[in-house]
Amino acid sequence: MKMNLTDLEIRVLGSLMEKELTTPENYPLSLNSLMSACNQKSNRDPVLSLTESEVQKVLEGLGARGLARLTTTGGRVAKYVHSAADKLGLGVAARAILAELMLRGAQTAGELRNRAERMAPFADIEAVDAVLGELMRETPPMVVRLPRQPGRKEVRYAQVFGGMPELPEEVEEAEDVEPARERALPYKLPMTGRLLKLENEIADLRAETAALRREVEEFLAQFG
Repeated sequence: MKMNLTDLEIRVLGSLMEKELTTPENYPLSLNSLMSACNQKSNRDPVLSLTESEVQKVLEGLGARGLARLTTTGGRVAKYVHSAADKLGLGVAARAILAELMLRGAQTAGELRNRAERMAPFADIEAVDAVLGELMRETPPMVVRLPRQPGRKEVRYAQVFGGMPELPEEVEEAEDVEPARERALPYKLPMTGRLLKLENEIADLRAETAALRREVEEFLAQFG
């Protein structure tokens, strides 16, 4: 069994995990409620327009992986729950962080604290860092720290249930931020010095990216 989830599977799983924590009184979710959760315009990037049949098909795929299931509640309407907590051993804080990353993509620790607090309390940024550290220390990791973008102060984190996230072109990113970096330098480097600095940064980014890809491959391999 492979964990290499599709974008739609990640959206459905993230929505189930989110609603379990934000609206426990309405959880488990009916198919219609889950469709609405996947398509809501707030706290989603990108915004989608899935149909009930599409969500049903995705649930079947998640069920085959042991990540979601139909629950027997005694009611007439079929309802669904995720199984990530049991299958992957995830606590509330970890589920909140992962759900946020699944629903909105890569984010900084500060963004995660502000956005995930609706699902789980985080006393401070250190609490978020601690959860991210635990998820990255899993064998293999469920979250990776992305290479720092040139000119950006904070690093971003991403979940890897769908494989290695797409990274921006290093050269283009470096060229875009060059004017800002020049203003930040205490003196202006000669042209050759600036080019060498950019080349070194690009080489570092490529090395970090290669290391992250190896970690993701190890993560996916355990489900092969």
